[in-house]
Amino acid sequence: MERIAYYNGTIGTPESIMIPMNDRVCYFGDGVYDATAASNGHIFLLDEHVDRLFNSAGLVGIKIPYTKPELKAILNDVVSRVDNKHSFVYFQVTRGTAPRNHAFPEGVTANLWITVTPKTFRDFSQPMKLTSMEDRRYQYCNIKTLNLLPSVLAAQHAEEEGCDESVFHRGEIVTECAHSNVSILKNGILKTHPNDCFILPGIAKTHLIKACKANNIPVDENPFTLDELRSADEVIVTSSSNFCSFAGTFEGKPVGCKAPELITALQKTVIQEYLDYCGISEL
Repeated sequence: MERIAYYNGTIGTPESIMIPMNDRVCYFGDGVYDATAASNGHIFLLDEHVDRLFNSAGLVGIKIPYTKPELKAILNDVVSRVDNKHSFVYFQVTRGTAPRNHAFPEGVTANLWITVTPKTFRDFSQPMKLTSMEDRRYQYCNIKTLNLLPSVLAAQHAEEEGCDESVFHRGEIVTECAHSNVSILKNGILKTHPNDCFILPGIAKTHLIKACKANNIPVDENPFTLDELRSADEVIVTSSSNFCSFAGTFEGKPVGCKAPELITALQKTVIQEYLDYCGISEL
């Protein structure tokens, strides 16, 4: 089986499982989620992703009806049922099922959704194409909520521009991308936006910082501007399913690609961590 879905204990295909219309996700996007890659039956950095899900849920007042060990066991069981070499593991918790009302319902149990689908890793030797979009999101970007309409619009903007990803910015300050974090290398130093309410605290970004320290690359966690991105030696895009990629164009003009030895070193470190974690020799 390549694609599998789970909803409150029911297992089937994503197309076959039925969701109640009164699940609050349908009306309000009232829930939180997380996602990562898996290979060889191992869900990458599972502890960190489950911790982030619980943190997001707590910030919006959702009580997950499982302990962390129980949720990990469910996720591992679902992943064990697919035959994929590599998988994308997505899981979300919604506030519950109740008649439509904006205020939180009382006495309802949160709903757990899981999907596992085949995963293909991008060619990390090839540069990404980036475009930009004003960041008009609210100031809860640190919570991985299901309210993803701004990211949907940004993804469509990138698609129409023939790009892989949109870079959000508030005025001249770069925040993050529609589906990932963005950092830059300049003069041998990694610059990356601090973890605040304007970005998701990316797990892949955290491990990029660890990779920098392992390679003796200094890290500056302060906001940087669009002009700094345009003049960067390298522009790095990180996510839990695509690790550490680099950009070659931004807004239709060449960008980065001036420190390939640093990109190669960081990619090697980040990818090797994944291989070791999952007990495989190659992607």
